[in-house]
Amino acid sequence: MRVAVAGCCHGELDKIYETLLWAERRGPGPVDLLLCCGDFQAVRNEADLRCMAVPPKYRHMQTFYRYYSGEKKAPVLTIFIGGNHEASNHLQELPYGGWVAPNIYYLGLAGVVKYRGVRIGGISGIFKSHDYRKGHFEYPPYTSSTVRSIYHVRNIEVYKLKQLKQPMDVFLSHDWPRSIYHYGNKKQLLKTKSFFRQEVENNTLGSPAASELLEHLKPTYWFSAHLHVKFAALMQHQAEDKEKPAKATRFLALDKCLPHRDFLQVIEIEHDPRAPDYLEYDIEWLTILQATNDLINVTERLWNMPENNGLHTRWDYSATEETMKEVLEKLNHDLRVPCNFSVTVACYDPSKPQNQMQLVHTINPQTTEFCAQLGLTDINVRLQKASEEPHLRDESEEQEDVESSDSGEPSEYNTDTSALSSINPDEIMLGEEDEEEEEDSITSARSDMNTPSVEPSSDQTSDFSASFSDVRILPSSMIVSDDTLGSPIAREGTPGEPEESGSGKDLTGVPLKRLSDEHEPELRKKIKRRNQAIYAAVDDDDAA
Repeated sequence: MRVAVAGCCHGELDKIYETLLWAERRGPGPVDLLLCCGDFQAVRNEADLRCMAVPPKYRHMQTFYRYYSGEKKAPVLTIFIGGNHEASNHLQELPYGGWVAPNIYYLGLAGVVKYRGVRIGGISGIFKSHDYRKGHFEYPPYTSSTVRSIYHVRNIEVYKLKQLKQPMDVFLSHDWPRSIYHYGNKKQLLKTKSFFRQEVENNTLGSPAASELLEHLKPTYWFSAHLHVKFAALMQHQAEDKEKPAKATRFLALDKCLPHRDFLQVIEIEHDPRAPDYLEYDIEWLTILQATNDLINVTERLWNMPENNGLHTRWDYSATEETMKEVLEKLNHDLRVPCNFSVTVACYDPSKPQNQMQLVHTINPQTTEFCAQLGLTDINVRLQKASEEPHLRDESEEQEDVESSDSGEPSEYNTDTSALSSINPDEIMLGEEDEEEEEDSITSARSDMNTPSVEPSSDQTSDFSASFSDVRILPSSMIVSDDTLGSPIAREGTPGEPEESGSGKDLTGVPLKRLSDEHEPELRKKIKRRNQAIYAAVDDDDAA
């Protein structure tokens, strides 16, 4: 099965799908699946724009709304996770996942699905230790604080994923697992991103929560984005059983969707030819969701997950054959994900802009149907009830405080492990916004990480990029969308014509180019600042 993987999408769906079409024409065959590693920006209207953690002057509608309205349809099944630049109110409607448009599926806060027998899991958001142990308390309209905290990873999602026992084929995260840079060409990474050096040397770059999941799940592939650089690594896990070979994870991080950037990769992944060619729920994951339903927390109180330390009556929520059979019977043995997308808000109309569109906390019928089938709690329903009847929230907080916060358990991560002490020149820092300033979510010079970090052998640190061949970048036929530009001029070769790779020439050695006027110094600076500015965050905390 041919799978395309995209880094930070930043709402550029038209350009990504055009790239796939171009890649198919030059490649060995059609792409079966597109996986997007966050910053998807499923913006439907002007109200959604206000829920993105970027300053107002950098909010742009981009092209997703055309797929939401039905004007366009995704040409290939697309599965994505959330990052730190999202229309958070839209994704909040689907905490357990669902369709944001026909043929475009969101994995939810965390989720696992199957396609053609390939098991695909993912976790949305980025890691920030000060929010990690909180519940999902945010709801629209957001404050200047909650518009950022809503996309911070919570321990409940990591805990659910750690209940999984069955093998994982593919896993997606927005930020990188911490320590993964030790298993690839670290020298080349630091040459490209020299400002990562201190954090790499201190082993504080990336997410300790994602690293913990990597150690537990040991997927065949792990794809990430966030740091805006292509990086490949091979992590050899320790063998759990002497009679079985040790597992290995192929890691690949990709750049953001911009000219001449490595933001897209097409790879071949083995699949089950007998498996259906439609999206399916994962029975083990559904069973875990049902088992952990009582752990849902919609308060801001800090709490820890149950563990075998004498303080909890139950700490194992993994699925058994019996419980999975019960869930399967609830679904009438039908694991097919229903194509039940529905429009829940008015879509953007370029001819009738509505800058004052009201922001509403919406209950999505997909989530309602899903929760009804499995007997789950819709987080948004509970949040609405809590907001309407504050005393219910207070009682809930008191109960959870007794059960969790006062248990005497230490936090999994007792320092903020995701702060950036360096300045990322790939982003524009915005100091004029009256927002709370935090440290960058990418890295920190201080850390106390519980996740084991094993320094790889020298043979593991070699460049693993060759394992991810068939590189696909923007095609030469694409134009930088800037009204200030004139006619497109090819950077290399004949103007207006794509660069020829030659007969039988390996495309991995010659990156595919995208047309632009970037050969002109003044225009290059203008294009670069324009695109970077669009994606720069409100605070330094979540710049990437």
